[in-house]
Amino acid sequence: MKDTDISKAIKILKQEIKKWRQPIVTEVSNKTRSPFQVLISCILSLRTKDSTTAGASYRLFKLASTPHGMCRLDVKEIEKTIYPVGFYRTKAKNIKAICRDLIERYNGIVPDEIDELLRFKGVGRKTANLVVTLGYNKYGICVDTHVHRLTNRWGYVKTKTPEETEFALRKKLPKRYWRILNDLLVTYGQNLCKPISPHCSECRIYRYCKRVGVEKRR
Repeated sequence: MKDTDISKAIKILKQEIKKWRQPIVTEVSNKTRSPFQVLISCILSLRTKDSTTAGASYRLFKLASTPHGMCRLDVKEIEKTIYPVGFYRTKAKNIKAICRDLIERYNGIVPDEIDELLRFKGVGRKTANLVVTLGYNKYGICVDTHVHRLTNRWGYVKTKTPEETEFALRKKLPKRYWRILNDLLVTYGQNLCKPISPHCSECRIYRYCKRVGVEKRR
């Protein structure tokens, strides 16, 4: 994909994703406007399907929707509530530790800076960027497996890891698209531009895509 084509592709994607459900962390953000709940739901979403993350997030937030409330829960109770998300035991411990740190070091307020968020156990660049963009509407580029895969498939970047992709995009992607890119590509990647045998015959941005690494398509 040429630099001159990215605006055209994103304009099309904005229309295309309306037919599908938005990512669960975005849904949580729109419903709650809570950076804390964005943070927790994003942690739960790692290596977990959105449908599972949605159930776990809403069950947990019924019990506790603030760091103080979460700290009053036993780790075992958190585990039971968020099961069957991936690595639920580790995530329960991390959530409890994060909430303690939020209270002790940040007066219960989730930081709005990536470097500060990366101090928390279990929080990587994907989560930190998502909290900054969805929780605070600040500039960031959240790169998960879909963003990494699609931007490389397009030929827009040539990188080996999501972190490399984030920094490559920071250099070349127009800043007005930073905050929305994750929502667009996660939704598109989950529903149409799939990892194996993508639905290229239905893709409206087909003409802009170099289809790097695509061996079989529908």
